[in-house]
Amino acid sequence: MQVYGLLGNPVEHSLSPPMHEAAYGALGIDARYVTFEPDRDAAADAVDAAETLGIAGLNVTIPFKRDVLDAVEPDDVARRVGAVNTIDFSGEEPSGHNTDVAGVERAFTHQDVAIDGRDAVLVGAGGAGRAAAFALADAGASVHIANRTVDRAESLAADVPGATAGGLDTLDRVAEADLLVNATSVGMEPDVDETPVPAEHLHGDLAVLDAVYTPMETRLLRDAASAGATTVDGAWMLLFQGVEAFELWTGRDAPVEAMNEALRAELD
Repeated sequence: MQVYGLLGNPVEHSLSPPMHEAAYGALGIDARYVTFEPDRDAAADAVDAAETLGIAGLNVTIPFKRDVLDAVEPDDVARRVGAVNTIDFSGEEPSGHNTDVAGVERAFTHQDVAIDGRDAVLVGAGGAGRAAAFALADAGASVHIANRTVDRAESLAADVPGATAGGLDTLDRVAEADLLVNATSVGMEPDVDETPVPAEHLHGDLAVLDAVYTPMETRLLRDAASAGATTVDGAWMLLFQGVEAFELWTGRDAPVEAMNEALRAELD
């Protein structure tokens, strides 16, 4: 039996275990997915211990995504983003990957939303924002990053080819954009009446991805739907980062529908 898991602190409310367990069941894979919650200063030790114990793969979440960089051999994407959310132990050395980037791209493409050649506005320059910025730029979009702290947006834009940056006063650029990604926590429970983008900037030619998934239908997505925009809830991004990790670990096509059903059952 193969053992996979999640490294984080805290992890008790993670949605990854039911999603991955559903995939193993759907494909008849003899595997389990468990959670590990080490001390916050013990990320590297935890990776070493997992390798020693024969763990096949780990997902990594807050607060360890940056801490594990020195304990693995990061691939190009993880190195550029500066964070690892998936570790594979199948090689001579543990390899680090960032499937959050693929999660953003695949969330859009699953809804038949093209990215290449599009103008995108990204709200937020934190961890989720970094992944989204590279996902959009790598897929061929021009990216403008709007963040409350302008210096942080400018720092991220300097790392992302062709990206521009500004404060929240530049959100009026959404009115001319093709894509909008909210990578902040604005609109998350319990503050469900908040939105990161004024409704007057939204329009029918826009596709909107909100990384928030509690609730799945945020005020931003409701406003976007009312404006005629295409909406993509945050559960799709969460799903596809897990799908990407599963495929990396197993070398098999993930049972996306089974994983999606398990995830949304937990969120309902």
